[in-house]
Amino acid sequence: MTTGEVSLSAARPLRQETRGGTLRGQFTLVIFLLAFLPNLVLTLAARPGLPSLMLAVWMGLVAALCGLVGYLLSGVLLRPLSRLEAEVERGDFAHTGQTRAHSDDPTEIRALRGAFAELLGRLSTEQARRNAFMATLVHDLKTPLIATGHLTRILTDHPLPDAERHEMGRELLTENARLLALVGQMADAHRFEREEVQLSPRPTDLRALLECVTRRLLPQAQARGLTLTVTGQGTAPADPAVLERAVTNLTENALRYARTQVALAVTPAGVEVRDDGPGLGAPLEELAQPFNAQPATIAGQQYTAGTTGLGLFIARRIAETHGGSLSYARQSAGPHSPHSVFTLNLPEVSP
Repeated sequence: MTTGEVSLSAARPLRQETRGGTLRGQFTLVIFLLAFLPNLVLTLAARPGLPSLMLAVWMGLVAALCGLVGYLLSGVLLRPLSRLEAEVERGDFAHTGQTRAHSDDPTEIRALRGAFAELLGRLSTEQARRNAFMATLVHDLKTPLIATGHLTRILTDHPLPDAERHEMGRELLTENARLLALVGQMADAHRFEREEVQLSPRPTDLRALLECVTRRLLPQAQARGLTLTVTGQGTAPADPAVLERAVTNLTENALRYARTQVALAVTPAGVEVRDDGPGLGAPLEELAQPFNAQPATIAGQQYTAGTTGLGLFIARRIAETHGGSLSYARQSAGPHSPHSVFTLNLPEVSP
């Protein structure tokens, strides 16, 4: 954009403001006319024989008085709005708008104050998420990219035995898989946050869906020495591909923290993922947020802001788009073995 375009765009609102005037000017004019016109009619009707000069002076005084009254009354009427404008300009509206309202604020101003407070709250949340998103890009993407850069440099610049070369190739694939998984989660979280979710529901065999997830994640479970089981039967109207993503996220989380076992089950409420890990370190409502601005500690491991709740958020949104919800409970399966239980609550589950 050129300087001339900027000047024109800046001048256009000024011209519009000049043509439309101010709200106080409009109020003053309305009050002036309401007060002056009846006085003019009454004066002309009651004193038709007065000299023109005296009549003009008298009407001038009446007009000045009506204008002054209109100006003062318009200031009184617009005082709450002017006060609200001043608070917004000073930047302290976020505090006064949410904590207290002035006693002389009319209903309309109170409603406007509440709308402003809600808008500023949403903007503050969005800004926090954007900051967390940037933290994710800087930290979680930068680290594997640096690692792959080092591995690639070693492979290209140094002669290595075949065994070491193959090992570094596997590490490169692992880092690349981490990058792809993180980018996929971030893209899905952004899509689900914007509610751009298209479902193709059909009667879905939930047992078959869980077994498909189990087959894909079984090598990961075996690598950690965990058992991964499936129980239960049932069908429900769902989008299999989308629902499988939610179950996969919950199962991967369970495999990450479980001590000995992870159990998937079809229940009358929907799909259940159970593990014997340490459980969540914060309420589900707090963790299942996209691009959470706060870091979290789960099972003694510190997670950076931005990535802690992506998987849980995606699972929750998928459940909600199916007309259900995501719930979490800590249940005791024995005297010393409490379990974490995530449930994708689905409507119309039939045996």
